[in-house]
Amino acid sequence: MKAFIVEKYKKKGALRLANLPDPEIGANDVLVRIHATAVNLLDSKVRDGEFKLFLPYRPPFILGHDLAGTVVRVGANVRQFKAGDEVYGRPRDLRAGTFAELISVDAADLALKPNGLSMEQAASIPLVGLTAWQALVEVGKVKPGQKVFIQAGSGGLGTFAIQLAKHLGATVATTTSAVNVDLVKSLGADVVIDYRTQDFEQMLSGYDLVLNSQDAKTLAKSLNVLKPGGKLISVSGPPDVPFAKSLRLNLFLRFVIRMLSRGILKKAKSRSVDYSFLFMRAEGHQLAEIATLIDSGVIRPVVDKVFPFSQTAEALAYVETGRAKGKVVVSVS
Repeated sequence: MKAFIVEKYKKKGALRLANLPDPEIGANDVLVRIHATAVNLLDSKVRDGEFKLFLPYRPPFILGHDLAGTVVRVGANVRQFKAGDEVYGRPRDLRAGTFAELISVDAADLALKPNGLSMEQAASIPLVGLTAWQALVEVGKVKPGQKVFIQAGSGGLGTFAIQLAKHLGATVATTTSAVNVDLVKSLGADVVIDYRTQDFEQMLSGYDLVLNSQDAKTLAKSLNVLKPGGKLISVSGPPDVPFAKSLRLNLFLRFVIRMLSRGILKKAKSRSVDYSFLFMRAEGHQLAEIATLIDSGVIRPVVDKVFPFSQTAEALAYVETGRAKGKVVVSVS
């Protein structure tokens, strides 16, 4: 099979197209022919080595965390899928590698593709969909009437999270540039703040939940828009101790993470709000629930550009510019 590999950890390092053996599958695995994948900033961070302490991929390895494709064959223990099924998913950590023609995936990480979506549209969903679901439904437990602030509303995560929060009955505020105001309003945003000319810290107050995806300065400011008892859920750090424990990191790494999170935890405590770090995990059953929402018209994918497989490196470079509206997708086959 053809695949784009990372030969060594390197910032802005080029991907190399290689011919590799087809993947083998275990008893609980599904072999999927990938028709489309999506590109995420997570791919850049993994390539650059930012996560290698707890995601120790050994070069050379294949990047990629989203897929939509067709089942080729299944392992001996797999009952929920069969050859020919159209599926989508986010492979679990340490089994990523969707910048390829084929991949072996744990069956528990897959779901049937939403019926009304193309492969390219379906590939745009898994990582951001699971992140939003786990932040708003699982951790945040958003309820009707609550106020939710979702940063970067025109990005891949933002476009999905706005729609999910509205479905859950929340009033949604978001930030974006002036050119994207109509887009985020069409997704359901009630309050739109132009981050270039307005300060959300001065405009928002009494919020129940903030979904932070930006830098440390934005994270600190986000505490000030929450009401007492509110929740700040961050997907961009710093990591917290429960995250370290979930990965069974050694005592030294737990200590490092505790030191990294100490400042924000102290600030959160002083304002009587909760802080948690979310590093999304693969969950096929959650993707099945998301597929139901998509098929019912509650959520629609937002795709900025579709690149051919030969231009996967260019797609990653485009994502790194931060200019994408929604997701960037690669058509594999």
